[in-house]
Amino acid sequence: LAFVFKDWIKDQLNFFINNNVKAYRDDIDLQNLIDFTQEYWSCCGAHGPNDWNLNIYFNCTEFNPSRERCGVPFSCCVKDTAEDVLNTQCGYDVRLQGELDQQKYIYTKGCVGQFERWLQDNLIIVAGIFVVFALLQIFGICLAQNLVSDVKAVKANW
Repeated sequence: LAFVFKDWIKDQLNFFINNNVKAYRDDIDLQNLIDFTQEYWSCCGAHGPNDWNLNIYFNCTEFNPSRERCGVPFSCCVKDTAEDVLNTQCGYDVRLQGELDQQKYIYTKGCVGQFERWLQDNLIIVAGIFVVFALLQIFGICLAQNLVSDVKAVKANW
């Protein structure tokens, strides 16, 4: 189904990420989800760092008084394994730089593209998991039907 509805899934994922980017600082659960997603897939925004213009805190306009203006969340930052302390301000003002300079500090690939690649790489595993769940559901239906017929047989002999 994922193969057949690939475009629909891509549109839904794009819609989901963009809506959550808008509400990034408003809901801590969504913030944690976006941070985990961006760190796990080494991505930033739905299609790239400029998607963070949708968020009022990261919007890159001169009318935005936020310190995070023209930046990205720390989860977009390329991690330095030599550092012990997480730099939560690493994304400040990074979108003011050129794209080549941005690549040194943040992930420039979007999460939709990274998810597509992950899904293609793991499609057999994902499909296998869905098949196993479907077979378990069918097995449960068969057991329930068997129970119903046993109850009817006992009631008929009563």
